[in-house]
Amino acid sequence: MPAFDLHQLAADIKCWGRELGFQQVGITDINLGDAEARLHEWLAKGYQGSMEWLAAHGNKRSRPAELLPGTVRVISVRMDYLPGDTQQIKILKDPTKAYVSRYALGRDYHKLIRKRLSLLAQKIEESLPDDYPLKGQSRAFVDSAPVMERPLAEKAGLGWTGKHTLVLNSEAGSWFFLGEIFTFVPLPIDEPDQPNQCGECTACLKVCPTDAFPRPYELDARRCISYLTIENKGSIPEEFREPMGNRVFGCDDCQAICPWNKYAQFTGETDFLPRHGLADSDLVTLFNWTEEEFLTRTEGSAIRRIGYEGWLRNLAVGLGNAPSDERIVIALQEKRELTSALVQEHIDWALGQQAKPNHRRKRKIQQARTSN
Repeated sequence: MPAFDLHQLAADIKCWGRELGFQQVGITDINLGDAEARLHEWLAKGYQGSMEWLAAHGNKRSRPAELLPGTVRVISVRMDYLPGDTQQIKILKDPTKAYVSRYALGRDYHKLIRKRLSLLAQKIEESLPDDYPLKGQSRAFVDSAPVMERPLAEKAGLGWTGKHTLVLNSEAGSWFFLGEIFTFVPLPIDEPDQPNQCGECTACLKVCPTDAFPRPYELDARRCISYLTIENKGSIPEEFREPMGNRVFGCDDCQAICPWNKYAQFTGETDFLPRHGLADSDLVTLFNWTEEEFLTRTEGSAIRRIGYEGWLRNLAVGLGNAPSDERIVIALQEKRELTSALVQEHIDWALGQQAKPNHRRKRKIQQARTSN
């Protein structure tokens, strides 16, 4: 088998990654012992809620070689997704508007990143000798398999895990997607060069509308608005409905207030730019969508995954938190008999809120935010 330079290949991989639109590429080994222990501790507390898949697959999630036999290295990539000037603070402070998490304003990232990673994996394969062992066995992942993306990204030098449990980068903040390639090639490993720089700051913990952080670096998903509006398929507990405010798909509060996100770069990917006015839409307008309109306007979007029922459920909560308005009451009443029992429950709650004298939405409004 002809010899080839692994260090040159690693350098080439990073160059190819940048050409494919990734802002950063790092390489790490597959030792996730510490992360595995933290995962088991987290699961034992039940913080995963109804996300049973996080406890499935045994230790494959924390042991890459069990998920893909032969794996010795993981190539971790970062792709920025923040659209320019999405007026995040303005939307959050307007109780008649619907706030959609910034990552979901454009097309679903899974297909785009997976395709780019597959192209990168193909380039790697083509660079190897024809008789290289396990040639053709590399595999790309994008939030679609039991992979511990954040610990791998941290080990690969893409940043550090912040107190809000997301990966932070001192030059890019946290508004980015992650992806991985599992490979059998023993590439040289990148040494993490970004130590934890959260310091004494606790802004992300304090700003959380539902107090979802029991302590720094630990998230109770059952209290997280992103979980409640996306992963949770049942009723939203009443204690969280008012704190949700107008957040109808996900929540970005812990990211938006983070001082490191003043360094975030706007995305250059047109697929991540807002579509169908979702960056600045009225709650009533979205609530009045028919199911056909919902399916048409969320085609290719991450929002589609919650379904029309989940969409109406979330919007009903937002309408209940909006100031009293006859137009809102009419919309809720007209939709009620056309929906499921789950949605009706939330509509009834919203109507009750709208009927309160001098009703005003009660929620935390953070005073110190970085603009995006």
